[in-house]
Amino acid sequence: METKTSSSNFIKNIVAEDLSSGKVKEVITRFPPEPNGYLHIGHAKSICLNFELADEFKGKTNLRFDDTNPVKEDVEYVESIKQDVQWLGFEWDGLFFASDYFGEMYERALLLIRKGLAYVDDQTADQIRETRGTLTAPGQESPYRNRTVEENLDLFGRMKDGEFADGQKVLRAKIDMASPNVNLRDPILYRVVHAFHHNTGDKWCIYPMYAFAHPLEDAIEGVTHSICTLEFEDQRPFYDWVIRESEMKWVPRQYEFARLNLTNTVMSKRKLKQLVDEKAVDGWDDPRMPTISGLRRKGYTPEAIRAFCREIGVAKSYGIVDERMLEHFIREDLKLKALRTMAVLQPLKVVITNYPEGQVEWLDAENNSENPDMGHRQIPFSREIYIERDDFMDNPPPKYFRLFPGNEVRLKHAYFIKCEEVVLDSEGNVVELRCTYDPETKSGSGFAGRKVKGTIHWVEATHAVPAQFRLYEPLITDEEEEEGQSFLDHLNPNSLETLEGFVEQGMKESVGGDKYQFFRHGYFNVDPKDSTAGHPVFNRIVSLKSSFTV
Repeated sequence: METKTSSSNFIKNIVAEDLSSGKVKEVITRFPPEPNGYLHIGHAKSICLNFELADEFKGKTNLRFDDTNPVKEDVEYVESIKQDVQWLGFEWDGLFFASDYFGEMYERALLLIRKGLAYVDDQTADQIRETRGTLTAPGQESPYRNRTVEENLDLFGRMKDGEFADGQKVLRAKIDMASPNVNLRDPILYRVVHAFHHNTGDKWCIYPMYAFAHPLEDAIEGVTHSICTLEFEDQRPFYDWVIRESEMKWVPRQYEFARLNLTNTVMSKRKLKQLVDEKAVDGWDDPRMPTISGLRRKGYTPEAIRAFCREIGVAKSYGIVDERMLEHFIREDLKLKALRTMAVLQPLKVVITNYPEGQVEWLDAENNSENPDMGHRQIPFSREIYIERDDFMDNPPPKYFRLFPGNEVRLKHAYFIKCEEVVLDSEGNVVELRCTYDPETKSGSGFAGRKVKGTIHWVEATHAVPAQFRLYEPLITDEEEEEGQSFLDHLNPNSLETLEGFVEQGMKESVGGDKYQFFRHGYFNVDPKDSTAGHPVFNRIVSLKSSFTV
């Protein structure tokens, strides 16, 4: 196993060669999700690959829903997928559903039966599995394998007409039960499922298997480069068999690449659905989830995700990408975009005893020191302010340069203050600091007197806006699951910390999706679901610093 550190794209080279050789005249790709859950960051890699390849070579990309399993699929997932693709910045050329082609798929199945290449099997799913063989032993032929064409046509028609119960009969391809490729040992083409379908309603009670439907869909749509993840590599011979024996006019070609794996991240849609169903998270868009909707709610931008997907590249070898690489790209995207402001997450009140009571002055502050075009803002300052509780220590260790009794620090954008008195409650907890300020040390005044080693942030008390802050850590640890354990046993109990504090008055009207860099705390996004008027909720997107380098 390798750790992915640099970008590459072998599929891009294939596409370029196919165009230059005249093998294809126009590039047509597709993104074919099954609508049985929300998309995650792994899907984002596939979305970017398919759409950006087609865009670069002036081709087309279809969004196609592989909706061949009505039991697990839902319109909710269809709509969420469309939203995610558009949010990432892409527009599809054609919007299709596998279910749009059920009629043609049925006719192709009849063709295979007439050619003696498909038969109706009465065996149960367990019996079929038990007789499929192993990697070293051939499978056993079904006792129903040699039914006549007429009998198979009759039975398959009766399957379609709803005469049989779920699991009572299946249609199988007749290929080779001794093939070294297990996928060619008479795979199932159709099964009976009496369930309402989100797109076709009750029209059908037989449904094609994905491995049969997918190549037909590609051929019908004229897809030139059918890009899949590596687990489909062994399926490619069956993909080609379906195209050839179904006598499709267009012959697409399948290519496989390594799927995205991130440290501390679950990339299984089944497991993500389990997290939602068991209420281990606050829905599919919980900011701890690796879903695109979760990343969006947390505060990730489409630009950062696209840049990340380009950097990790497209390879044939399996690897794990450090999650810090994804974090790197959101920092890079926001560092010149986000308003740099102050927030106090765990407030401790400070009274500046020599500042005039009732007076409020407005101080000038840059909105982003690295981007002068973002301008300046005015922030209030008065006798009472809040600072971070951990910016004060009664008995500090050596080289602690923040506030402690008798020490002086700079308030960012404001003045020097000196701690004169510590107020305790009846249990000995620090509840208030009483300080003095030096009016000659105003920030920007050109004061060149004594220097202080510490600068701390603050929020003026009378104008402070109450806010909630949500700090996230990985939801899942990367520990191996032991026998008898579920991945839920590895949930991080400290994945979410919620704090109540204050932000500057200028953020009172913040709306969902607004992004800020809070001095010393990191980048934050206004939660679009839980924020209310006058009381924003901030999700921390990422901390300010990381040791990771690209």
